[in-house]
Amino acid sequence: MDTLQPASLTYSYQSLDLHEIADTALAEEVALAIAYNGISQAVMLVSPTDLEDFIVGFSIGSGIISSADDIYDLKLSGCGSAQQAEVEISSRAFWNLKDQRRQLAGTSGCGLCGVEAVEQALPELKVLAGGALPPAQWLDGLRQRISAFQPLGQHCGAVHAALFMNAEGELLMGREDIGRHNALDKLIGALIRQQVATSGGLAIVTSRCSLELIQKVLRAGIQTLVSLSSPTGLAVQWARRHNLNLIHLPQKSGPRVYSVSKP
Repeated sequence: MDTLQPASLTYSYQSLDLHEIADTALAEEVALAIAYNGISQAVMLVSPTDLEDFIVGFSIGSGIISSADDIYDLKLSGCGSAQQAEVEISSRAFWNLKDQRRQLAGTSGCGLCGVEAVEQALPELKVLAGGALPPAQWLDGLRQRISAFQPLGQHCGAVHAALFMNAEGELLMGREDIGRHNALDKLIGALIRQQVATSGGLAIVTSRCSLELIQKVLRAGIQTLVSLSSPTGLAVQWARRHNLNLIHLPQKSGPRVYSVSKP
């Protein structure tokens, strides 16, 4: 793989009167072109970290593959702000991809850009098996505890984080990205690549919780999603319809359970 852009670089800035000059670290982003079996599928703006995790999680979360076994090979190349990912997937997954007829043009702010039909934006997804709500103590002080898993955010800001807490209530891993859905893709990819059991655990996102995040969690089979920002109404509807525990953790009040899964 060729040289990758650093996650952050230092830039100078001036005061409004242009008399003072200082330096600060800013988060970087790169354009990542993704091709499956030689066919271009998407260009995503992402933070240049954990790109292998992102490719696996993006492929699962977008419904391109149904499991990591569908990925036969993954090669990253490029230089600086232009990166390429060549992904070889199974014939079954490739035919399914062609049937979707998607032409995505990804940005850091939207997870559904370029979807051509309502049926693709609102796909039929499997209802999850029931999972218990997490004990209240698992969420105590969570906002403070997750800072240890946000090194880039602590350093320069401008990034979202997605984290996983296992069935014992232990914060196991986290991933960061300029895009909230990209961060979740990276987390899902890391869980899959490291073969981490997700049953009884929960995903945590620091961003607002809208529909595409719900869809990614459902496809990954994670039974509980905790969001530090409010969910949208459509996100709540989908969580209830698909048996997903959905919890909002406000900054100054107790957890709000919007959806409770049933056995």
